[in-house]
Amino acid sequence: MRVDEKCDIYSFGVLTMEVFMGRHPGDLISYFSSLQSVSSSMSNDRQVLLKDTIDERLAPPVGQSAKDVVSTMKIALACLNGNPQLRPTMQQVSQALGRQSLPLPSPFRTIKLGELLVI
Repeated sequence: MRVDEKCDIYSFGVLTMEVFMGRHPGDLISYFSSLQSVSSSMSNDRQVLLKDTIDERLAPPVGQSAKDVVSTMKIALACLNGNPQLRPTMQQVSQALGRQSLPLPSPFRTIKLGELLVI
């Protein structure tokens, strides 16, 4: 295994997911690995809703908070890419976090995890 900034960025993705979920995202990381290794013709796998992965002790995000959660989760998932060469650098993550969040493509409660993956 080659140790470089791409390994550190993976850890950043895990930590970010852990903050949102309120627990270690071990099973969810396995789920994302399977999504990345399977073709885009999946139907049932993409049905896991983002809202169901967020720590239930937190109030559901609304407005700008919902946009920020979606944007940050997209970044975290990019950091967890199974191919280290396809992971962003910390500089790219920092720039992405500094940008204004884009409008949600659909209501927060309907956004599926598979929609957040950049494959």
